Amino acid sequence: MILTTDPKLKEIRNKVEAGERLSLDDGILMYEPDIPVNDLGQLANLVRERINGNVGYYNINTHLNPTNVCVYRCTFCAFRADLRSEKSYVMSDEQIIARGQEAVDNGCTEMHIVGGLHHQKKFEWYRDILQILTENHPSLHLKAWTPVEVNWFEFLTKRSIKEILQELLDAGLGSLPGGGAEIFHPEVRDKICEHKAETKAWFDIHRAAHEMGIRSNCTMLYGHIEKPFHRIDHLIRLRELQDETGGFQTFIPLAFHPENTGLSDIKKPTAVMDLRTMAISRLMLDNIAHMKAYWIMLGIGTAQTALSFGADDIDGTVRHELIYHDAGATTPELLTVERMEELIREAGREPVERDTLYRKVIRDKADPKKWTVGEKIPELA
Repeated sequence: MILTTDPKLKEIRNKVEAGERLSLDDGILMYEPDIPVNDLGQLANLVRERINGNVGYYNINTHLNPTNVCVYRCTFCAFRADLRSEKSYVMSDEQIIARGQEAVDNGCTEMHIVGGLHHQKKFEWYRDILQILTENHPSLHLKAWTPVEVNWFEFLTKRSIKEILQELLDAGLGSLPGGGAEIFHPEVRDKICEHKAETKAWFDIHRAAHEMGIRSNCTMLYGHIEKPFHRIDHLIRLRELQDETGGFQTFIPLAFHPENTGLSDIKKPTAVMDLRTMAISRLMLDNIAHMKAYWIMLGIGTAQTALSFGADDIDGTVRHELIYHDAGATTPELLTVERMEELIREAGREPVERDTLYRKVIRDKADPKKWTVGEKIPELA
């Protein structure tokens, strides 16, 4: 039973209850400040439970950022560094292998790999990161290289997207993360990340990956200079590609953290904006199965609450996250499995560990570091 009372939401409520698709105008309306966020949460929760029941997913994962040296100077980024900066670093093969061993020793099923575009490193260096991890730690799923990196590899090699992706697959690539999307509309994108992979390139790379059977995530960075129209336009573009390919697994709305960036004068989004954006994303993206409340960016309390505002996943233990902590995130740098499950239960949901491809993870009771995957979690038809 839906309890929304705001009369402006009547038509949207009727569409949601009937399982009908929302329009651009519907999305913009839901961002109007006088629309109660709790009403949107109730509608989003209806869709969330229709798709994912009462489950709250999490995984045991680690991050790897092999270098922060980057040719681009995105105004929203606090992670990048110039080659000669005191802050700059490049990880050695030995350090990368050791990070993989640490992940395996702590029961991780996934390594999330993104980083800077180092102008002195060839494509083979990025490819070989996957190769050495696969050779030394074959149990880890490598979720690696956003379209920003793949577009850079195109520039370096003068080869096609599919040739590059195939070589990465051969080296051990498991799936693509969703980063680099930021905001697609040129009115915003040209101002916050000029010269970085254009919107068309981002979509071309995900489309090619999906056609090759590579699953991927998708994101949106909100709370900087964009307006509601730009956010809804962004979501609809994602929805259209998903209609075409069905290759997106999860959408992650990313709250902008302004500290130490070129946009440090902007206040970061409020918890109410975070929850509103999560709810609207769940309502607009009717063809993407999972919505992730990334606790690193949202904060633990907001991420918990988001499990009733459309989200069904709060990401994972997240060892060694650097990018958002460099931008001022004050969340812990690691959560234990016990704490993850406690947070999900506190939110009234049933915790389920999943792997990157949304298969249930079955742990060996005698040795939790050992695991197998169970059945595939059902997806949208």
